[in-house]
Amino acid sequence: MDYDVLILGGGIIGCAVAYELSKYSLNIALIEKDYDIADDVALVNSSIVYDGIECENTLMSKLEMMGNKMFDDISSQINVPFKRCGSLFIAQNVKQEEVLYKIYNRAIDRGINNIEILNSEDIYELEPNLNIKLTKALYSKNTGIVCPYDLAIAYGEIAFDNGVKFKLEEEVIDIQQISKGFRVVTNKNKFTCKIVINTTPGQNYTIDSKEKVYTEKSNISYFLLENDFNVEFNNILNTFNEDNEFIYTVPTVQGNMIAAVNSSNDIGYSDTLKKISKVIGNIDENKINAFYKWPSYKDTIIIDESLIDKGYIKVVGKHYGQITMTPSIARIVCETIVSNTSCLPKKEFINKRREFYRFRDLTNEQRNKIIKMDNRYGRIICRCQKVTEGEIVDAIRRPLGARTVEGVKRRTGVTFGGCKGSDCFASIVSILARETNKKFTDIVKDSKNSKIIGSRIKEFN
Repeated sequence: MDYDVLILGGGIIGCAVAYELSKYSLNIALIEKDYDIADDVALVNSSIVYDGIECENTLMSKLEMMGNKMFDDISSQINVPFKRCGSLFIAQNVKQEEVLYKIYNRAIDRGINNIEILNSEDIYELEPNLNIKLTKALYSKNTGIVCPYDLAIAYGEIAFDNGVKFKLEEEVIDIQQISKGFRVVTNKNKFTCKIVINTTPGQNYTIDSKEKVYTEKSNISYFLLENDFNVEFNNILNTFNEDNEFIYTVPTVQGNMIAAVNSSNDIGYSDTLKKISKVIGNIDENKINAFYKWPSYKDTIIIDESLIDKGYIKVVGKHYGQITMTPSIARIVCETIVSNTSCLPKKEFINKRREFYRFRDLTNEQRNKIIKMDNRYGRIICRCQKVTEGEIVDAIRRPLGARTVEGVKRRTGVTFGGCKGSDCFASIVSILARETNKKFTDIVKDSKNSKIIGSRIKEFN
């Protein structure tokens, strides 16, 4: 056998499973079709860590509750910024109050603590900048925010340091059962293994049943607002409008704010701006850093262990709370594998991410020390975000380093500033080409079909 365990998919669940299993004496590999891990994670710098009160599905609520309780330990272990902040589900009329009490009673039945119904006076005391008329709110102290792609990359880096092999740019064509274990066929290789963990929702192979995976989907349109936006909220705010659309604001781990509309319709920039302005007041468009659109799923995530006796586990479905559920899903999958194999815990497991520096977060004294060690940390490349050449080089050279502009962006924060990369983009491409020993024309934004420069203007002998 080539491997004990093959993990298909380098998204956040695949990387988290690799991290959990790398604690044991197993020969593991992860296969990802893209240039980078976490490529399917939304490019937004904060995701809500839910506590299960908003979720109608009881199973999904339990996975959120489990994951939520694990986040304090996980984030400190793998060095990922995580911040607990409260959330308010706001009611503006009697009809919406009825919905709040229904959610509240359901949460109490599920055993969720640290929640209460607040009157308008208490709400305005918590959020004095709210400018809408409201009657009551459901307040939870459990929720938090985390950077989703940073979480996924941290999981992957620690798994790599503990011996997991990452096979990027390999697409799985089929999974075939053989006399002992499985044969996994990719566009480049054929691997044999004892156990396959498939975390790629919607992909059916020879071993799978041909049932179609249905998705319940809505659309999220959101603004990333600048740090000096004139209104500041301390909690995650949630409310509904007359069109039954879900409007919310999220304070990010970097200190700015996300304002979003979740709708069954595909709404554009202007409509999003109008709907959000009714909740948080008029928005100065000069304070809008970026406008994004992203699908939001509400499927039931199923950990299919029906073929575990043969060595096959499949994680099926997509859900908006997937980031929250990831630690609990990974732990469940890991416990299943451990109970069905003879593996042992590693005595020398590395449970710490390799150190890195964020120049913008350091004191001048700390900056001077780092510049003395490596003068590339003294050259600012991205002025908006204060990202240095040293940070970009580290992002490329560290385990599972960036190979695309998007990869550098996710790891360092370059081009997230007000100029959107107009000042630093060429320098980033130049550093990426130099460090990966590639031509300018080989550098891509994200995938093989997104080359930054198609060709030279004129070729010379």
